[in-house]
Amino acid sequence: MGVSRDKPATLKSWAEKLSLPFRLLSDPEAKVHKQYGAWGQKTLYGKTSEGVIRSTFIVGRDGKLLKAWIGVSAKGNAAQTLAGLAGDG
Repeated sequence: MGVSRDKPATLKSWAEKLSLPFRLLSDPEAKVHKQYGAWGQKTLYGKTSEGVIRSTFIVGRDGKLLKAWIGVSAKGNAAQTLAGLAGDG
């Protein structure tokens, strides 16, 4: 599943447009982001700000965190995550 600060209606529209095969959850106050370490200071084009840090997590069926990648790039992240699920990453 994905977690975003966007409103539920926005996420629903985006998921339908892209035919996403997973659920998107709304976290407008960044509570989940903060709990997972996916919120904090970041620098973009030399400017420091606080916000969402793109991250990927693998959580087991028992709810335990198995793998975490903080500050990932969208490019190549899917392959990295699949390798992590296979135990190679």
